[in-house]
Amino acid sequence: MALILIVEDEVSIAKGLEINLKGAGYTVTRVTRGDQAVAAVLREDPDLVLLDVMLPGMSGVDVCRELRSRRINTPIIMLTAKAEEIDRVLGLEIGADDYVTKPFSMRELLARVRLRLKKQRSGSSSAPACYAIEGVEIDFERRTAVRAGVSLELAPKELEVLRYLVQHRGEVVTRDQLLDEVWGYDTTPTTRTIDTHILRLRQKLEPNPPSPVHILSVYGEGYRFVD
Repeated sequence: MALILIVEDEVSIAKGLEINLKGAGYTVTRVTRGDQAVAAVLREDPDLVLLDVMLPGMSGVDVCRELRSRRINTPIIMLTAKAEEIDRVLGLEIGADDYVTKPFSMRELLARVRLRLKKQRSGSSSAPACYAIEGVEIDFERRTAVRAGVSLELAPKELEVLRYLVQHRGEVVTRDQLLDEVWGYDTTPTTRTIDTHILRLRQKLEPNPPSPVHILSVYGEGYRFVD
């Protein structure tokens, strides 16, 4: 039975989430402040975190950043208001897995929770744990990349995009596939976000980024990774 951590300071929303999650068969624990969230994750080891953006003590974006900096890969779904688009996008850039916008449909939220838990279970067994390219040793489980003993900074989503490409090396992977498999939905961010992540990966990994030999563009379709 999966354990869900709710980090939400609005009592009515937190209680509603707890009731519905328990009704769906999940075990639930919750905290009300951002500065309690990291300790709760370390203590409880949840299978998924529902994380509000606006929290007392520490913002949800900062909580997400802190968890990912500690190499904690627990799936995070952020809860945002429509006015918090900038924080929402930033949260996704630093490693949140998905978001829902308040007021949200409980049915939709439960569907996203199930999807994230399913991806977490399947991804841990099918994706490569480590990979080496152009002298860079990448550990996808620990979220680290090292070249000649020096740490190379790869953002969480850059690592996930690379991992998916490596997992499907030799195949054409569309932008919509990447949005669906890495971000978990296909509406926002746009496919331009994928192109930006690919550009950054090329700059960090390719010997000659303007003329890539590993992360190739397939005109009108997407990308293909070759060894």
